Amino acid sequence: MEKNHRKPHAIMIPYPLQGHVIPFVHLAMKLATKGFTITFVNTQAIHHQIVKSQSNSATSNDDIFIEARKSGIDVRYAVVNDGFPLGFDRSLHHDQFFEGVLHVFSAHIDELVANTIKTNPPPTCLIADTFYVWSSMISNKYNLINVSFWTELALVFTLYYHVDLLISNGYFATVNNRDDIIDYIPGVRAIEPKDLMSYLQASDTSTVAHRIIFKAFQDVRKADFIICNTVQELEHETISALNEKQPTYAIGPIFPTGFTKSVVATSLCYAHASKNDIVEIAHGLLLSGVSFIWVLRPDIVISDETDILPVGFEESIKGRGMIVPWCCQIVVISHPAVGGFLTHCGWNSILESVRCTVPLICFPLLTDQFTNKKLVVDDWNIGVNLSDNRQIKRHEAAEMIHRVMNGKSADELRKNIMEVKRKLENALSTAGSSKENFNQFIRDVQIKTQKKRASAVCHWINSSANHS
Repeated sequence: MEKNHRKPHAIMIPYPLQGHVIPFVHLAMKLATKGFTITFVNTQAIHHQIVKSQSNSATSNDDIFIEARKSGIDVRYAVVNDGFPLGFDRSLHHDQFFEGVLHVFSAHIDELVANTIKTNPPPTCLIADTFYVWSSMISNKYNLINVSFWTELALVFTLYYHVDLLISNGYFATVNNRDDIIDYIPGVRAIEPKDLMSYLQASDTSTVAHRIIFKAFQDVRKADFIICNTVQELEHETISALNEKQPTYAIGPIFPTGFTKSVVATSLCYAHASKNDIVEIAHGLLLSGVSFIWVLRPDIVISDETDILPVGFEESIKGRGMIVPWCCQIVVISHPAVGGFLTHCGWNSILESVRCTVPLICFPLLTDQFTNKKLVVDDWNIGVNLSDNRQIKRHEAAEMIHRVMNGKSADELRKNIMEVKRKLENALSTAGSSKENFNQFIRDVQIKTQKKRASAVCHWINSSANHS
């Protein structure tokens, strides 16, 4: 019992969005194989999406880790209310939803952590998404190590981290933001304002998203450790600069063991395109003549219109095209027949594309996608840009498809993506940077846990002596 009482136990809480939940699940599995007890916390809405997407699978029940536990790892699963009923459309009413996440969700988490403290072994650390604004409050209240997990590029993290510099230099939250090169952020090479995250290009900074960002990046400065789903060799300068501020570990890319199909498949996303963009992409596909699978979410366009494709499009693509509302992305892009991937440039999608050596056609819509696109197109040269904050034109869309699929440009993209893939594989090898950083992170957490435990014992002894 005493030995089990000393076992590390992490409560893991991803942000309730697809791109955040997936790497959290994979990290939970990695930590569990290293001897951690994990309590993984999902919202009811995310859990419902997972179960619905896997209605015919073995994981269609109230516990998405039931199969994983058969290997002997200790991963526990908890579901909490996010403050809204299941039927509430979080995508359509995303501002209202995030107001709830900002103001209400922490009370549900507080109650869950209070109950989890009573379990055996008791929790020793909280691993929460960086975008949560209450991590330090919960960690301090229950004497837990505070670990902030950043699921995106370290570049994006450090730009948010230094938003005060953007403001003081007149590039953000001013009446007339400057548009010349930004070259004063620690660990960041010169970057243009158009390549900043969409929230740092916005004129209205009073939105709920901005309030979350401002509060979260104040709170993260109180974290004991920061872990990033990135690779040190790809962002060496950025990671080094962050380490001068706080202990930061590049432990990515965080993929499931053997890169098998994930237990997570959710569709809670709030990125929307215009109908015109969809129509022009459709015509571009027709002009290109390539075969394709096109995943079109039913709510991809904010409109009451149900017919967003050109008249006769589905008839025209018979035999060479398929349109579906959802697919298991990794199953598709890992298929040898796939030669290109049109993506909004979410970080998980980029990592998966590199792993599968599939060049990208970048169509960013919001948040970090614009910054990710910069690395893909300008820095690593493993993809092309579909549009640059302007309307998509069908002939340009067809041209970009050809650049990725055919000729010397396609060969160059594949050569470059192979080089980036090698860096990912080297980082994950036995002596690789991500493997070493991950092991060092675990050692540092264990040392911090022992110090906290010793401090708690001393406090108890002193308190007892004062009362005797």
